[in-house]
Amino acid sequence: MSLRMKFCGAAGTVTGSCYWIEHDKGAFLVDCGMFQGSKTLKELNYGEFPFPADKADFLLITHAHIDHSGLTPKLMGAGFRGKVFATEGTRDLLQFMLPDSGYIQEMEVSFLNRRNAQRGRKPVEPIYTSEDGEAAAEKIIARDYQRWFEPGPGVRARFWNAGHILGSASIEIEIETGDDDERIMRLLFSGDIGPDHKLFHPDPEGPSNLDYVICEATYGARKRPVLKPDARRKVLADIVRKAMGRGGVLVIPAFSVERTQELLSDLSLLMTKGEIEERLVFLDSPLAIKATEAFKRHADELEDTGEDGEIFANPSFHFTRTVEESKAINNYENGVIILAASGMCEAGRIRHHLKRRLWDEKNTVLLTGYQAPGTLGSILENGAKTVRIQGEDIRVKAHLQSIDIYSGHVDADGVMDWMTARKPVTRAVFLTHGQAEGLNALHDRLIEAGFEKDRIIIPHLDDEVDLLGEGRIGKRMGPRRLGHEAVVDLDWHNDLAELSLDIREALEEAADERARKVILRRLRRALEER
Repeated sequence: MSLRMKFCGAAGTVTGSCYWIEHDKGAFLVDCGMFQGSKTLKELNYGEFPFPADKADFLLITHAHIDHSGLTPKLMGAGFRGKVFATEGTRDLLQFMLPDSGYIQEMEVSFLNRRNAQRGRKPVEPIYTSEDGEAAAEKIIARDYQRWFEPGPGVRARFWNAGHILGSASIEIEIETGDDDERIMRLLFSGDIGPDHKLFHPDPEGPSNLDYVICEATYGARKRPVLKPDARRKVLADIVRKAMGRGGVLVIPAFSVERTQELLSDLSLLMTKGEIEERLVFLDSPLAIKATEAFKRHADELEDTGEDGEIFANPSFHFTRTVEESKAINNYENGVIILAASGMCEAGRIRHHLKRRLWDEKNTVLLTGYQAPGTLGSILENGAKTVRIQGEDIRVKAHLQSIDIYSGHVDADGVMDWMTARKPVTRAVFLTHGQAEGLNALHDRLIEAGFEKDRIIIPHLDDEVDLLGEGRIGKRMGPRRLGHEAVVDLDWHNDLAELSLDIREALEEAADERARKVILRRLRRALEER
């Protein structure tokens, strides 16, 4: 008998969620997500999968966020011929999210290849195209929450509401471990868990009495104040009033799915109640516009959206789909609110708006969620005075503010409540989808709550475990695509970018031409001595 699991992503980091499970009757995947963050991590998206894609019987997707689903088209291009299962909400979102992901890659590669041609380098290919994304999305099969189905031989599964985004799920899986059908192993993959009382969604649910739980630890070390809806809107209203009072524009980098819709909902209510002045709100993201339309279609399944999603139909909202409409927003020097993707400022139209607005102290930039290390959002959040956007150095003079009241992730106390409700967990808990601080903090709190120390495991990327191991879980460290330090730390690309900005700033602030030459001479000497 054999039952093994390999952690192919979200191990020691918060992106790239992907788990490979092999058993006597076949093999399958839970999630197939894209790595985000440092260039070293993102380069994994271009490499080969650490498993034979053509041997997978099926893929189960927890939710539509690209770090959980974004390599599904690549998987199919690598020989996967199995079925893909998700909830109806996830399937509907991925109908446009996967093609959009492919389009972004095509555009980024086109820009890169122009630069490569100038430098005499070979062109590169996108991970997949918009057409590939569309073809992959069409193959997704929807299944209802809390209803068992059999995705492949010897396996049955069901989805539980995770309260994170539209369609998000924790996935309960039962795997036959012998000839006797009553001998099964029960696993639960948390996916991303939403907080209690989250806008639009009921509280997350899940089963208990499991053999294994694979649990996210994104905020394993962070506690957030519990704000009721009125208190949350009050915080947003105060930010909007102050931003408008500065005489500039409020720019909000927002994740296209969920965060954008939450912000639109609160802005609409604040304007309707007269708590903020009516302002033009530009939703400048084709992806976010499509996601908002999906929310309208699923309004009867969600909370707080109004009848048929009417909360999104505020006359102050302007949805800009075309490039020309997006560029026209530049004509507004003050008094408007711009929402654009992405939430970590890594791609999409937000980078154009930041390039246009960051240098002006009258403007305000509001970060509304987690910023992964190495992303432009993280660099801004950490107080950078200058940033590099599309090859240009931009001074940061705009007012920067960061809030964590719209997070789609449960906090440290919430994840403990969720884990406690899963008891008993008879074999082990694997902590994934987090950084060291969160992973270690959750590990220690679980021990305090009565979970056995030896049965709380923090895997590294590409670790493989024997799920049938007696006593202590058998763990095998096979070949790794990256060392652990490369996964958890910022890479040399980030160091180089920061150093380049520091050098330019030092040169600009030098007293005179002679002082600048001294700085450059010392740098050259350091390079010669390396």
